[in-house]
Amino acid sequence: MSNQPEQQLEASRAEKLRRIEEMGLDPWGSRFDGHTPIADILKLPTDLPDDQRPKVRIAGRIVSRREGGKIHFLDVKDSSGEPTLREMKSEREGSIEMVPDLTSRIQVMIGQKQVGETGWALAQNLDLGDLLGVDGSFGKTRRGELTVFAEQLTFLAKSLEPHPDKLKGLADAELRQRMRYLDLIYNPSTLQRAKQRVLMIRTMRQYLDARGFCEVETPTLHSIAGGAAARPFVTHHNALDIDLFLRIALELHLKRLLVGGIEKVYEIGRVFRNEGISRKHNPEFTMMELYQAYGNYVTMMELTEGLVVACVDALGGGHKRTYGGRDIDFTPPWPRARYADLFREHAGATIDDVDGVRKRAADMHLPLALKDERSGTATPKAHDVLVHELFEQCVEPKLVESDRPTFVHDYPAALCPLTKRKRDNSNIAERFELYIHGMEVANAYTELNDPVMQEETFRRQLAGLPEEDSMAKMDDDFVRALRHGMPPAGGLGIGIDRLCMLLTDTPNIGDVILFPLLRPERKD
Repeated sequence: MSNQPEQQLEASRAEKLRRIEEMGLDPWGSRFDGHTPIADILKLPTDLPDDQRPKVRIAGRIVSRREGGKIHFLDVKDSSGEPTLREMKSEREGSIEMVPDLTSRIQVMIGQKQVGETGWALAQNLDLGDLLGVDGSFGKTRRGELTVFAEQLTFLAKSLEPHPDKLKGLADAELRQRMRYLDLIYNPSTLQRAKQRVLMIRTMRQYLDARGFCEVETPTLHSIAGGAAARPFVTHHNALDIDLFLRIALELHLKRLLVGGIEKVYEIGRVFRNEGISRKHNPEFTMMELYQAYGNYVTMMELTEGLVVACVDALGGGHKRTYGGRDIDFTPPWPRARYADLFREHAGATIDDVDGVRKRAADMHLPLALKDERSGTATPKAHDVLVHELFEQCVEPKLVESDRPTFVHDYPAALCPLTKRKRDNSNIAERFELYIHGMEVANAYTELNDPVMQEETFRRQLAGLPEEDSMAKMDDDFVRALRHGMPPAGGLGIGIDRLCMLLTDTPNIGDVILFPLLRPERKD
């Protein structure tokens, strides 16, 4: 019974579809050339006499409809326009707030006399959500409303499903992600985020291209899942009868290109990790990775700072931005802090104090051993694993409190198998992570280009690990590539989705990805 009103609306729309077809009109439209963005029409002069009004042609979606005798009024919108504030139901608190609206809308007046018999018959069969082309003149009504006075209507597409309430939009978070097409129409903040993301990625490309970097595409299907410690998605190639893995990182193929002589190289692409879904994690996400020959991790700090600030500048509004109610100041230069110093300050131990680290981990109720579910045996966790778990528990929350992006550098070498060690301390890797509001956004290394050390590091890390672990596979071809000589280099990876979250004040990664992964919809 609860679906009866919706079924009645759908039946009404289907009946209108039938009537439009009976008029000899194509209810799914066709090519419609020469229409002008509504944002441009709204800039035309409006103080001209009625007989001198400019002729215009628009195309868009009907978002409001009002009938009155022999005159109908529609509001039609398209995706043109500058950000304007619009009253909208708040996504977070259920209250009303002002949000940027990147669409443009205009009133259309349809008079029975002006549009003729067919046009007037069509006007009786329009619904919210239909797509319509309008030819007419532009001016103001007696009440001063900017209006297209219709002279001819062209039907472009029928919406057979009822659209949400024009004021409330789509309030349910999961429904907004599942029906992103409606979310974009009725929640202006979603369209704004989508366009801001496009602008950020375009800015990154322009910034890197201007500095001599070459953008490339590398394989999505890998025979070995390498470049990161993550569980891959597995598929099977029938013709070759081999298992393949959706890539978990872009790194190893880009480094092969360094060997091949592309000295500045980058890729922006999807990577896939067969792991959980959370506010900060989606199994399919976008990474930007780059490598620069003859650089190091300090080079990468400078590049990262410039790249992110360029994105901040492109979005406008200055270097101070709000995320989660806190102001973040992106004004360079950003603070830099050593991993060991932060650990000592907030974890209460030094990273090389084995007993102190184990005691502190026990105090924090962290498991001190890994249990093999198949055999039931427990293996003590490696010292560096406990160190990093304590870092995540004790240090990262403190980084949330910082109002500046922070470079955390000089990590324990055991955590960084693809990273060059410091010459004066082989236990420390030349690596940094960029934290913004406690969230890891960028990761960079001075790249390890010694093939002998790389192979030894792989073998040490693989020892005793189960086969299903993505890092428990030796990439012999990568080592062979290094043996042909890779230049010293700096490498950088930036999580595009997380950076978008931070720069658009979006708390959930699913709201900066147009189509995040969701459970299949239940069919009750």
